[in-house]
Amino acid sequence: MELIQNYFPNLTDVQKEQFNQLFDLYLDWNSNINVVSRKDIDELYLRHVLHSLGIAKVVGFKEGTTILDVGTGGGFPGIPLAILYPNCQFHLVDSINKKLKVVNAVAESLGLTNVKTSHKRAEDINETFDFVVSRAVTAMPTFVGWVKNKVNKKSKHDLKNGILYLKGGDLTEELSNFPKATLYNLSDCFKEDFFDTKKVVHLPIKYRG
Repeated sequence: MELIQNYFPNLTDVQKEQFNQLFDLYLDWNSNINVVSRKDIDELYLRHVLHSLGIAKVVGFKEGTTILDVGTGGGFPGIPLAILYPNCQFHLVDSINKKLKVVNAVAESLGLTNVKTSHKRAEDINETFDFVVSRAVTAMPTFVGWVKNKVNKKSKHDLKNGILYLKGGDLTEELSNFPKATLYNLSDCFKEDFFDTKKVVHLPIKYRG
């Protein structure tokens, strides 16, 4: 929890308490439904919560922003971002319903009213959003195919509407067909070794009506 406060010192008391509750909630649920790998649960704040919040180091979501989290799994990056941005709306989708059971329970326990979930594939969501976020659920060309029609036309941020993708490693080949993609190194934001190869990829998506 101190890790989160070090990098996000302006949290409200409510946000601090919500972030503080995450460990016990996930530890409890993980004993029934494995949404965080067993070796990672002790590193929840570093490998999952802070990693998710890397997106907030690239763009600060304005009030009313709508965000789709594709392949959210146990709620990452959606849940930490929903805590950080209570005035934004988050739609978390996953094709595995038991994982969403955990997400819904965590959101309810935290009192998050800005989170909704759907047991669907991304392609079957019939809404548009300002940003689509995810943590490396598939290669970028496939991901773009899933969400290319899900992005709002009008941008309200300096960063154009589109994809914000948490990925690691060498992405040169994967992004070779996306010249407009911008890579943000999380090692520039967070000093922990875990982030040495971690990035946020921003890919603006042109609206397709």
